[in-house]
Order: sequence, then structure tokens, then C-alpha cells
Amino acid sequence: MSEQSGPPPTATTAGGFSLSSPTLHRRRRRVLQQLGLSVIVLVPWTVYLAVSLPDRFEARHWPMVWVGFDVMLLLSLAGAAVAVWLRRQALIPLSFVAATFLICDAWFDISLSWGKDDVWGSVASAVLVELPLALLLVLRARRVLKMSARLAWQRLGPGGEPPPLHRMPLFLTLAASRDDGAVTKGAEDDRRHGPTKKDGLPDGTRSALPRRARVPRRRSRPPSAPGGKTS
Repeated sequence: MSEQSGPPPTATTAGGFSLSSPTLHRRRRRVLQQLGLSVIVLVPWTVYLAVSLPDRFEARHWPMVWVGFDVMLLLSLAGAAVAVWLRRQALIPLSFVAATFLICDAWFDISLSWGKDDVWGSVASAVLVELPLALLLVLRARRVLKMSARLAWQRLGPGGEPPPLHRMPLFLTLAASRDDGAVTKGAEDDRRHGPTKKDGLPDGTRSALPRRARVPRRRSRPPSAPGGKTS
């Protein structure tokens, strides 16, 4: 019985997941629709609140509001600390969540005490504690994210420095696999035409291979002179 080789696996797949998957495109389109709808609805809602809200409002359960807010801030900070201790990637989202809570805390403290004598205490707390801590959390999380991207980039082997975060593909492994797929396809096409005399490689394979994987060219040695000496 003759062995039949099946079609080569697509290089855009990683663990059964493909960049060209209809499910992935459908989810991406759904997320874009949800975010776009949220932005469209939030714009008129913000304008409505700006023109309709009263200057004064008597709030009930005031202790519950601030205690609940501080509890959520405490949980996010504690979660980020545990993630650092356990060396987990959960540090990144928890740090951003805690930084967001700190910025909101500074905003509400200053805006709710505006026009009162204790506004300067809120300003000092925001400038000296809340905003610097939020900035530190964001910078630390960004550094960890960049280090993780750099390690993944080096492991995939494209060479050079990884692109900045705002240009990094959402699925880095799959994007690199897609580029490797072009290399594999080029080598497969060259194999059909047979090798050439240059480097013993199929025609065009050298240009398709990554720079690290290219075979060095063999330099021809000058003919040996009589007596074993080269001219």
C-alpha cells in the first residue's frame, strides 16, 4: 500500500485555533459592535446628565457607598500583591483595576469637597498618595507586560526587538505562526522544482528562511600549490 501524505497543517493554527477561524471573526465583530454601541449611547447620556442633574442631592446610605468603594479598592490592591508574591500574570489586570479605583477615589474626594474647607486635604491626598500610587501600578504592570511580550517574541524567534505595545498583535503566537507558514509554503514550492547547485538548497529557499536559519554560503578555497602550500 502506498503511503499518502495528507495536506500540511496550516501555519496559522496553534493548538487548533486559527486566525482565519469564523468563530474568531464573529467574536471580534461582536466585541466591536458592543463597544461602538456603548460609546454611541454614552455620549448623549453624558450630555443629558450635564444639563439635568441638580446642584445638590441628598444621598442615602452614604457610609455604605464609600465603605463598599474602599473594600473594592482594598481587594484589588491585595489581589495585585498576592499576584506579585505568586509571580502570576494576574498582576497586570489587577494593577490596572486598582489604579482605576485610586484615580476615581481622588476624583470623587476632590469634586465632592469642592468649595469647602477640606478640599485642600483631598487635593493633598490625591497628589501625594492616590495618583502617585496609581501611576506606579500602571508603570509596573506595563513593564511586566512588555517583559512578557519580549520573552514571547524571543521564544518565537523572529529576531530583533518586539514592536511597541500599541502595535503588538493581539495573538502574538498565531501571528508569528502565520509568518512561519509563508516560509513553509515557500520551501514546499521550491522543493517541487528541485534543488539548485547553490548551497544545495532549493531555489528561493534561502530567501524564504529566517535569517537565523539560513545556511551559510560555502566559500571556495584556492587550489593547493605543490608541496601542500596555497598560493
